[in-house]
Order: sequence, then C-alpha cells, then structure tokens
Amino acid sequence: MKILNKQYEPLSFIESTFKRYDIGFKTDDAGRPILLFIGKKDDKGKIKGERFARRLKLGPNGDVIKDHWDNKGKTE
Repeated sequence: MKILNKQYEPLSFIESTFKRYDIGFKTDDAGRPILLFIGKKDDKGKIKGERFARRLKLGPNGDVIKDHWDNKGKTE
C-alpha cells in the first residue's frame, strides 16, 4: 500500500517489483495509481497474474471519501 498511496507522473505506466512479484500500474490525471497488474513478467514483458482497479470517490473539495481496490481477475 505504501507504493500505491504515493503520487506519480500523471497518465503514465509505472513498473516496479514488490518482494517476488513484478507490478505495473497506470496513473490517472492526478498521478494516483488506478489500475494495478501484479504477477510475473513473461518473456514479452507482459505481467501475468492478477488485475485490480481502484475506485475513488472524491468530495467537492477534492478530498478522498472512499478508496478501495477491486479484483478484476486474471491477466493473460
């Protein structure tokens, strides 16, 4: 969660590792991770494993009201 709660470059794809897993995530226009891929990279560089989507609900002043990740299934 430490990695996913940071701000990154807006509208980009970031790749990293966490313990024994390869991770990659896409960021929104504010630089928050919104789509996460976690698993192992294949020989083509694609991550095979699980895909998660972030659901953010923001208040009128931009504060985060709700923040959770939904498992969207396997990636191939």
